[in-house]
Amino acid sequence: MRVILVLVVLAIMYAAAPAAAQLLAERNISLQAARALADAAIACARKDGYDVSVVVVDRSGDTKVLMKGDLANPHNPELAYKKAYTARTYGVTTMEFRNRTRGTELEGQRDLTDIIPLGGGVPIIVNNERVGGLGLSGAPTQEADDKCAHEALKAVAGQLK
Repeated sequence: MRVILVLVVLAIMYAAAPAAAQLLAERNISLQAARALADAAIACARKDGYDVSVVVVDRSGDTKVLMKGDLANPHNPELAYKKAYTARTYGVTTMEFRNRTRGTELEGQRDLTDIIPLGGGVPIIVNNERVGGLGLSGAPTQEADDKCAHEALKAVAGQLK
């Protein structure tokens, strides 16, 4: 009887063990997919006559790929990174983030490190999971940066599975 009681107590203790001890399985953007996105974004911009910089960040917000156009301005890589980081962080385009936070109680989010409310950043989402962000800078308008970011995502959508 005592053995059964000990087994029951052990079973209850095991069942009550915290789930936090389990490992997480996370998806992340691969270098190959990040390069494909950057190449597609630069191709779009070149087709439109712009020389841009492109940054792809992974799920942690770390730079996976940075490509600076030959004639891009010195500040473009930093802006591209911030756009990619913002899109990854909030899971929305930077245009949507800009509009969502303008003149609202959320406007303080704009002051966080590496967050920027300028168009040209898109989140990279695969099966409802944020695996990275893509940012462009260097076109004459935010809308032009945004257009090429979206076109790049469409161009490589088949590789993001």
